[in-house]
Order: sequence, then structure tokens, then C-alpha cells
Amino acid sequence: MDSPSFTKHCKPSDILKSPLKSKEGVLIYFIGKSRKTRLSTVVCQVLTFGDLTQQPLTMPLNNERPTSTSTVASEDQNSDTESSERCDSLTSSSDVDCSRQSFTSDSSSKHNSPSCSPPKTLTLDEVMASARDLSNLSLAHEIVVNRNFHLEPPDLPQNSLEKRVKDMVHKAFWDCLETELNDDPPQYDYAIKLLEEIRDTLLSFLNPGANRLRTQIMEVLDMDLIRQQADNNAVEIQGFVSYIINTMGKFCAPVRDDEIKKLKENSGDLVTLFKEIFRVLDLMKMDMVNFTIQSLRPELQRQSVEYERAKFQSILERTSSALDHTTEWIKSSIEEATRVMAPADKSSNSGQSSKPLPGPTLVLNTAYIKLLTWDESKGPLPETVMTDEVRLQEMQRSLQLYQAVASVLLIVYSSIGGAVSGLPALVERLKKMTAVLLEGMHSADFNLTEALGNVSAQICCEVNKSLAERNFPALSAELQETLKGQICDITQENNPIRTLVEGRVQQYFKVVLASTNSHRTPPPVLSGLGLIQPELMGLGVSFVNLVNFNKKVYGPFYVSILKNLLFINMQAPARQNGIIQGQPSSPLESK
Repeated sequence: MDSPSFTKHCKPSDILKSPLKSKEGVLIYFIGKSRKTRLSTVVCQVLTFGDLTQQPLTMPLNNERPTSTSTVASEDQNSDTESSERCDSLTSSSDVDCSRQSFTSDSSSKHNSPSCSPPKTLTLDEVMASARDLSNLSLAHEIVVNRNFHLEPPDLPQNSLEKRVKDMVHKAFWDCLETELNDDPPQYDYAIKLLEEIRDTLLSFLNPGANRLRTQIMEVLDMDLIRQQADNNAVEIQGFVSYIINTMGKFCAPVRDDEIKKLKENSGDLVTLFKEIFRVLDLMKMDMVNFTIQSLRPELQRQSVEYERAKFQSILERTSSALDHTTEWIKSSIEEATRVMAPADKSSNSGQSSKPLPGPTLVLNTAYIKLLTWDESKGPLPETVMTDEVRLQEMQRSLQLYQAVASVLLIVYSSIGGAVSGLPALVERLKKMTAVLLEGMHSADFNLTEALGNVSAQICCEVNKSLAERNFPALSAELQETLKGQICDITQENNPIRTLVEGRVQQYFKVVLASTNSHRTPPPVLSGLGLIQPELMGLGVSFVNLVNFNKKVYGPFYVSILKNLLFINMQAPARQNGIIQGQPSSPLESK
């Protein structure tokens, strides 16, 4: 099954800004024949989500603001905040109450306590069912968390095999149509098939209550009558085409009015006109899907946690290894959290030989922090965060850029000193310039050393310009060379400035995750990071929203894994010594 191609983190298209229009009422949930397999698959996936289309939604009239979209607009403006409000921390959610019980009890409901089957050989049907569940899960998650999500027509690479095959097949069909219409007398078999497909597409746009327009379309595009006329060489295809174009004008979004106008002005042959009609119909189908996504988003948000959890549970029941990478991720986080536990925690158990165990909240926060520096070349992401893979990659890239900018500016201000301090305009210029020159530093072919050399040269130029404006002496050649060397040295992993910045960034995100209100008012950044405070705080809010939603959905699965790793597997060595220690009083208490 084709999976939808997502458009992530981009500006909404003009389609989403314009309400669809209709003279007779249009059905906004659309399952019709599609000449693009990818589109029809995506539409079906959208519509199978939680049976949300049982109650018809009303399509707005031309140039009206739809009630549903006005709600969505307000939802979109506050989507980050609302997501956080719905996705409070694991310790305060209803899922946690169940999680607390699961640490002390083996009984729980199906969806609140994950279960997995013993290893078995999967059949092809089971593999396909899991693939469908994963595709639907990814699509539903994208609609909920990405307020700019919309579908776009597939844009095949110019020289790709798929595009060449598609062009050849389409050309063969249109050539056959042209040959039929140019026969003497003309043949209309292909033309009638196209009219029938167009009629079905127009009918699929209609609201169930639009009986008058439905009857009109069926009467005008009566296939039996048209075939009889064709047999007697009395059919007028141009008249049907004109009616179709006028009807499309009633259904299309305002953004497509220019396309309809071009169709009406098209004086070419029928083959060209049919091509253009189908092209515009494909755009209208995409408009309909995007409007449906926008209208249904509030309802999807209300059901998203339960839906995503149920879908993942069904995948887990078919594939017992669906949590293997997640288990390894949490296990390594337990080991890391144990190593860095506060000295006070260790001293409290100084009389015992075994190390105390970290609390589940500390383990999970440590695990989430690891995602910000995840190296996929050493292993895939945990299964429970795969739906946020692209967002995590973008956060990683942004964080790398911010850390590099902070390191460069720290070197500049520590080397030059008071001559450039207290000048916010200069700071902003240096920051923007550095960020632009280091854009794309995550790419494998990016020459970071060369880019940092260019950064140091530009910084020296800007600083000298600022010094001259305030009658200060310019930087000496020796100082400029020193500055360039120090800036280029941050490519080394053990560089002290780089290590300092990265360590404080990690500490800041730990504070953000530990704060109960960070999705609304993130805590201030630590010393040394003030130069990138706005960017870091914005990234912190996005990260907290992602983490909180992930906890809401997958919290029960994490609880089950933590129970096994913390309170079962780790008790065995302690029992051998005659002691069991380090178990927190509350299973969700952070050490």
C-alpha cells in the first residue's frame, strides 16, 4: 500500500486559507474514484480514523467563513498550548494512575497495559495488517501534531521510471481518444467512459441532501441516452463538456476560480479540453481532502491518544518484537541515570553495596534527552517515537546550529571583552550572520572548518566596523588570528567551549522536562546560553509538547518496560546478596 507523502513544517497553502464553495451543498468527506492511486489511499486512511465521518459536516457557501474552519483556525493558533494541556506530564495524567497500579498489580485493561504475544512466524496478512496500522497511525499523528499538515499532488522526478511509464500510458490513452474522435464517422467509446468518470467524480462531491443537483447531473449525463445518441451519430460532446465545466465552477474552492475560467476560455480540441478537466478535477479532489483534514482536526485531537495507543497495541499483538528498540533505549537510559545520580542519593545508601535504582521519571527524562543527540548510524530510533522522527531530526539540527552559534559568540566575547559588550544590536547581527553561514552544517558534505573560517573573518569585519563607529582601535592582526583559531577549534569533540555549551544545553533541557509548567512558560536558560535564549526556549517548548504527548500515548508501554527492568530484572542480584534496595516509594518518583 502506498504511504502518503507528508508536507511537514511548511506554510499552509492557499487552499487551506480559502473556504470551499458550493451552490447546492458539497460533501466534505470524499471517497470517490481517483485517477491517482496514492490519493485514493490517503483519502481512505483519513476517513477510517475513528469513524469520525458518521455525522455529515456542512460545506460553506462561496466566500463564506465555515464554522468548522473558524474553530480550526483558533485551534491552530493555540495548538502547541492545547497539546501540552492535553498532554500533561506523566506524573499527573490519568494514564499514570493506571501505571502506578501496574507496578504493583499484573492485571490491567487491554489498552492501558500493553501485551505482547510469544514469538511466532508472521503471515503475509499479518504483516500487511501491521503495515496498514502503522500507516494509519502515522497519518493520524501527523494531522494532530502538525497544524500545517496538508497533502500535495505527487511531483514525480523528471527522469524517474514511474514518471516515464505514467507519461507513456497517458499518451497512449489520449492518442486513442484522438484517433476515435477523428474517425469518419467519429467513435465515442473512450469519450463516453471519460464522461462517466467525470460524472461519478462530480456526484462524489455532493452532500447527501443535495438531491436536486444530483438529479440534474444524472439527467444531463445520462450514459444510456448518450450511448444511444452516439450510435446514431447525434451526440454533442462539446455541450456536455460545457455543462461539466459550469458544474465544476459551483464546487471548486475560490482558489481554483482562475482554473475554471481558463477551461471556459479554452478553444482547443476536445482531447486537450478533457486533459485539462481531469487535471483540475485532481486539484479539486486534493482541495477536498485538505479541507476535510482541517475540519476534522479538532475531533481527531480529542481522540488521538486512545486511537494511537490502540493502533500501536494491535501492532504489538501481531509483532512481538515491536518494542525491542524501545526496551534497549530505556535500558541504556537506566544505566546512564544510575551513573549520574546525585551524590545525596548515593550517600543515603552508603552502607549498602549495591547501587540505588533511579526513579522511572528520571529514567524517562534521561531517555528523551538522548533523542536530541541520537545517532541513527548506530541504531534506529525507538519504535514509540518513529511517528515524530522528522520533528526530532529538525530539533537535532536546530540544536546543533544553536550550540555552534553560542560557542562562537562565547569565544568572541571572552576574547574581545568589554569593547563589544552591552551592544544588543551588534549581538543580533553577529548571531544572524553566524547562523546563516553555518546553515546546513548537519549535512555530510558540509565543510564545517571552512565555514567557521568564513564566520571568523566576517565577525572580525563586523567587530572592527563597530569599534570604528565608537572611536575604538581595531582588532590587532594577532588577536584576529587567535580568534579564528579558537573558532575553528570547536570542530573538535573535546573542545572546552563546545563541551561547556553542550553540557549546559543538556542541563537546560533536563530542567525543562522536570518543570511542570514549561509548556507555557519555559524556565530561563543557564549562564552562558543567554545569547541564544529565545531560540532555545522556543525549542524547549516544542520538545516538551512532543514529550508530553508521547507520554500520554505510550506511557503504559513504558511502565511495563520499566517494571521489568527496574523491579524484576534488577532485583535478582540484590536477592543473591540478601537485600533489595533502591526501590522508590512511588513508582513514578524521580530520584
